[in-house]
Parts: sequence; C-alpha cells; structure tokens
Amino acid sequence: MPRITYIDFAGTSRTVEAQIGSTVMETAIRNNVPGIDAECGGACACATCHVYVDEAWRAKTGEPSSMEEDMLDFASDLKPNSRLSCQIKVTAELDGLVVRTPEHQG
Repeated sequence: MPRITYIDFAGTSRTVEAQIGSTVMETAIRNNVPGIDAECGGACACATCHVYVDEAWRAKTGEPSSMEEDMLDFASDLKPNSRLSCQIKVTAELDGLVVRTPEHQG
C-alpha cells in the first residue's frame, strides 16, 4: 500500500497507508489526519481539503483541472503547489507522497 505523509502547519508529520484508487482526502479522513476538513465529502465543491503538494511530487500528482482551479480560488493562502486533496487519486506511483496542510481551510 502506498504511504502518504501529511505535515500540518505546526510541522507535525503523520505517515499513513492509503488504498490505491482512493483519494488523498479520503485517506486523511479515514486516518483522522487533522487539518483536512472535507466539508463537501470530496465533490470538489469547496476548498476545505486544500493541501500543498511537496515540490518533488508535483509532476506525479498532475495539474489541477479547471473545476479544481475554480474551487482553489476559495482556498486560504493559495500557492503554486496548491491542490484539493479530494482530486488527487492514490496510485502506486504516489508511494511516499508528501503534502502539507495550510494553517486554515476554506
């Protein structure tokens, strides 16, 4: 199973196992990772699962869709590596993925 590391705003790191085919958001919720609220449940209808993808992983996670970009406009502290974790599908190639959560969601 791929492992994903979530680093919160304070620098606390949590590494969890993810199921292939799930999303980075679903993995966080299943593992009680703080900092990802996921108010819309993964429908790409809010920005409460906003993460910063570690630069080393940006190419593997891909670029946001136009719908995701529209929702990212509602995110706090937007950066070039901002993504909605509900839109990042877990694959075997993402084993070791590192994402950071912002200080505030939405």
